[in-house]
Amino acid sequence: MTATISSSPTLEPDELTSSSLLRLSLVPVGSTPALLDGAWWPRSRDLGAELPSLTAVLEALWGRITRVTVNPTHWPVVPGRVPVAGHVVKVGWFLAEQDPHELMLLSYRMGRWNLLVVPPQTPQASAAWLMAAACDPLGTSTASRLMAEAARLRTVDEADRAVEAVWDSEGGHEARDPAAHPPLPAATGTAPQQPTER
Repeated sequence: MTATISSSPTLEPDELTSSSLLRLSLVPVGSTPALLDGAWWPRSRDLGAELPSLTAVLEALWGRITRVTVNPTHWPVVPGRVPVAGHVVKVGWFLAEQDPHELMLLSYRMGRWNLLVVPPQTPQASAAWLMAAACDPLGTSTASRLMAEAARLRTVDEADRAVEAVWDSEGGHEARDPAAHPPLPAATGTAPQQPTER
């Protein structure tokens, strides 16, 4: 399943940033197991505020979520318990054992899932790429490798835009060095010859 879960049935473009939208993307049902089961793009680094809506949606798909673990590197506060729809989800953390960009969810009935956590401040284009990459059923990248690749792609894109800006500021053509390019000959009554291939 690849989905962006929303409480509204149809989404307008300006609603894509609405607080009512849970930004979640999951691998297709029935896919072969990959390193990641999807991606989650929370709106903040407040686990107490963000986890209830995530686990409420995932419980409908995966059964009751009983435990969540994170790496505390990117979470300022890791609460021990979070109330979710009539029960409590235990929250734990692992520093060395868990990827800093990953969230692990456990359900006693159904198993375990690993989600890439897209940082809240991520630009929309990068977040969309990360969410799609994390849902690749053939994916073999860890969450940290995907984050590094997204950063590399952003750098390349910014460099391309800088070159384009220079190009546009010069009138859409290269700056000309008069010595490097001789002036074009004056027009005569004959048509120029086309080069021939050899």
